[in-house]
Amino acid sequence: MRVGEQSTDPIDQVLGEVPVPVPLTPEDVRLAVRAVVVHAAEEWPSGPLCRNDGATYPCRLHRWGRRVLLTHGLNERQVDALVRHGNPFVHVPFPFTVNGPAPARTPTSVPARHGAAPPRTPAAAPAPPAYPVRGQAAARVVTPGARPAVRPAGHGRTTPAATPRWPRAS
Repeated sequence: MRVGEQSTDPIDQVLGEVPVPVPLTPEDVRLAVRAVVVHAAEEWPSGPLCRNDGATYPCRLHRWGRRVLLTHGLNERQVDALVRHGNPFVHVPFPFTVNGPAPARTPTSVPARHGAAPPRTPAAAPAPPAYPVRGQAAARVVTPGARPAVRPAGHGRTTPAATPRWPRAS
């Protein structure tokens, strides 16, 4: 079906087009990606049909998803690439820019040039929050008057290398 053509599907004639939400949200973009991938074309002797609901291709949800993604900033080639990729859970950045967000460049990621001055280091940046390293137990808060539970040594979790990968068959 071409743009501007009237659909011959009775459901389309009764229900009309699904409206595109005016302020697009990340959830709308995720649903649109799923709609264009799940409602992709499948060739049949009678012509291309939606592989999900059997309606003439493009069905209402595929057209809606395509319009949402075009409104979001993708072009036709990018939407077609999403359909060819076939994964309905592909992440499309929000807000979408043509080149994507610029990666933060650090002095270690800049290639060193011979004879060039060393890159300036930025002022002391605040350190990221320290998270416990895997295997370390976080401090437990004990209410006043309660005894902390003491576990005997050797019980509890073991190192990942010591645990069997699959349950043993008995």
